[in-house]
Amino acid sequence: MANEEALQLRQRIAELVDQYAALTLGQPRPFEPGVSVVPPSGKLLDAAELRLMVEASLDGWLTTGRFNAAFESGLAQFLGVPHVLTVNSGSSANLVAFHTLTSPRLGERAIRPGDEVISVAAGFPTTVNPILQFGAVPVFVDVDIPTYNVDASLIEAAIGPRTKAIMLAHTLGNPFNLDVVTDLCRRHGLWLVEDCCDALGSTYRGQKVGTFGDIGTLSFYPAHHITMGEGGAVFTRHDELRRIAESFRDWGRDCYCAPGKDNTCGRRFCQQLGQLPAGYDHKYTYSHLGYNLKITDMQAACGLAQLGKLEAFIAARRRHFTFLHERLRSCEEFLILPQATAGAEPSWFGFPITLREEAPVSRLDLLTYLDQQRVGTRLLFAGNLTRQPYMQGRNYRVSGTLARSDTVMSKTFWIGVQPALTEPMLEHAAASIEQYLGVRFD
Repeated sequence: MANEEALQLRQRIAELVDQYAALTLGQPRPFEPGVSVVPPSGKLLDAAELRLMVEASLDGWLTTGRFNAAFESGLAQFLGVPHVLTVNSGSSANLVAFHTLTSPRLGERAIRPGDEVISVAAGFPTTVNPILQFGAVPVFVDVDIPTYNVDASLIEAAIGPRTKAIMLAHTLGNPFNLDVVTDLCRRHGLWLVEDCCDALGSTYRGQKVGTFGDIGTLSFYPAHHITMGEGGAVFTRHDELRRIAESFRDWGRDCYCAPGKDNTCGRRFCQQLGQLPAGYDHKYTYSHLGYNLKITDMQAACGLAQLGKLEAFIAARRRHFTFLHERLRSCEEFLILPQATAGAEPSWFGFPITLREEAPVSRLDLLTYLDQQRVGTRLLFAGNLTRQPYMQGRNYRVSGTLARSDTVMSKTFWIGVQPALTEPMLEHAAASIEQYLGVRFD
């Protein structure tokens, strides 16, 4: 009887959540150009997310549980990989992915302090930070404009005797040249980590990004393609890399048991590892210097609802990108518009723009004007990472020059294509850029 009453209460709570969502997440306010904000990024939620989050909270499980298992399974199916592990952020995903490749279980291929990892300086710091934190050496090569990805023709010259891996992001959802990069990794025996935090759903020659290399990473921060508030994921096709990543995510334990489970390996008290006594509890045997980076089940519940909307979100991002690209062709005398990598179908995170030398205004002046017009903008993250304050005195190497990374630092910005935007918002953003540049749309 108590169980039946509890189920009825759950149903009533779900109905109330739907009513609440209809009142608070219903029709948006009318857009007023110059008054309403055109945000560069943001979340898009409705009753589905609230309902599942409340259901997860009513379970009282709190830590990783049934919703996380369903989310990992659904995301794995979307990506076409066997292994997905959720973590508490995209930054943690990059941390786990990189540290997985340092495991002694990988023998001579394991990355060690002093080994080199090729990346780019024009991007987000957390693609590079795990390399530095471990004591490896990032080797920076320049980017291409207007794809804003690594200039793949420069990578081979950057490979040295201590190069062990390539770790690159698909910038703003635009895949880098995976033909060249995967060929280099194969010929030189290098690991490839694909940072897909801004690129969920992007494809290269019909295949999802993140599935070409050894490990891929994702972020579920509210700005990203789907959200669970804070969260991320590591994914791979390789059983051993999955096991190592799981260890780093779960305190460094030698074997992972899901919360509430014991002895899933069947060898809890029958092994001798390291210098521990025989039969030492496997649950408290640690093979790696790990972390606790799991998510709560309420976060996973939000992500599960978002996952069901992912295809629609991606389609909206592509439509918005196309609209802006067509609208801003009137400004190509002064602006470099973005270009998809050949063979790629991006799931765009943003619409990057670079001012040409001939532009009659500075980036600062243009961004100030757009801010006054309530059009949200973002820089291309760190610009040239080597110019950032925290990088001073760090151990890194530059192959060639970073001239185009400096251009990104001084002349590039992006505006939003997120699903919550409307055509009037996009029109206002484009018209504001035209107006400040003194260009008329025909």
